[in-house]
Amino acid sequence: MAHCKTDFEFNSVKIDQRRVPVPSSISGEARQRLHNAVRDDGVPINAVYPMPPADDYEAWRKLKAAVDANYAGAVSQQDFAKDVETTTESIGSAAVYLARPLHLERADCVYIDLHGGALVFGGGEACREGARVAALRHGIQCYGVDYRMPPDFPYPAALDDCMCVYKHAVDTFGADRVVIGGRSAGGNLALATVLRAQDEELDLPGAIVLLSPEIDLTESGDSFQTNRTLDVNLPNSLMPANLLYANGADLSHPYISPLFGQFKKDFPPTFIQSGTRDLLLSNAVRLHRALRQAGATAELHVFEAMPHGGFGAAPEDEELAREMMRFVRECLSSG
Repeated sequence: MAHCKTDFEFNSVKIDQRRVPVPSSISGEARQRLHNAVRDDGVPINAVYPMPPADDYEAWRKLKAAVDANYAGAVSQQDFAKDVETTTESIGSAAVYLARPLHLERADCVYIDLHGGALVFGGGEACREGARVAALRHGIQCYGVDYRMPPDFPYPAALDDCMCVYKHAVDTFGADRVVIGGRSAGGNLALATVLRAQDEELDLPGAIVLLSPEIDLTESGDSFQTNRTLDVNLPNSLMPANLLYANGADLSHPYISPLFGQFKKDFPPTFIQSGTRDLLLSNAVRLHRALRQAGATAELHVFEAMPHGGFGAAPEDEELAREMMRFVRECLSSG
């Protein structure tokens, strides 16, 4: 009788230490971005900044303050009023940046933008900038949700905030005129919000946009191993942040890892993006297959050599923006 191997006995692939070159198959701007993100010894710059342990709350608070201050300084010189009017509102438990383009293409729609940042960072000025960009890109008003985050506000505070804003948007515009989206951790909350709305038998949005979504906090996918270190933007596991966010809750719960949710044929059309060097590539691939298997409409856009979060203003990023604009326009037009 043939011996049946268990998970602990399957052979793994041994890869000797090697250097992976910047490919010639991408734009010059993208190649320069990959080059600039790596030290001369081949170590990604972001890999030398480890996260604190999940239970060191004071270290997390200091890191959050440093990240927020760094971003605030970077955007402080920008004139936000020249293209988008931004105001701050409270919607239920959530603080929200309402961004309205000066040249509004449609007043009957709204985009809910959920910022990235490992479910710990990215609030404040970064959140406001994300709302401004989304509003300008799509020509509609945008709610940038400055959701509460750990260590002071772990799960489910962020999801509760997103639900408050989603319900308000549906009541104001109608569900088919609402698009909800996010990058990385924001993609987690966007998908979790729709799953929770589905469970609560609420009307679902007209479309979902997920950019390199962080939707499996158990980190069970293949790319968490194959793209580790190769992803110059996100070279290492986010597990310390995942555990901080979950605060003892089951990491595989669908509201924490929405990749494991139940999808149905009438699930909203979903746009999913990743890159071949993205640590979270498996999340995008697995979600796309799950939605397709359920009979739902889903687009998967995987960009050559792109790390987590994109290249930053390279032609590939512009192409991605055009694809998102087309998708959102088509979904809102058919609603």
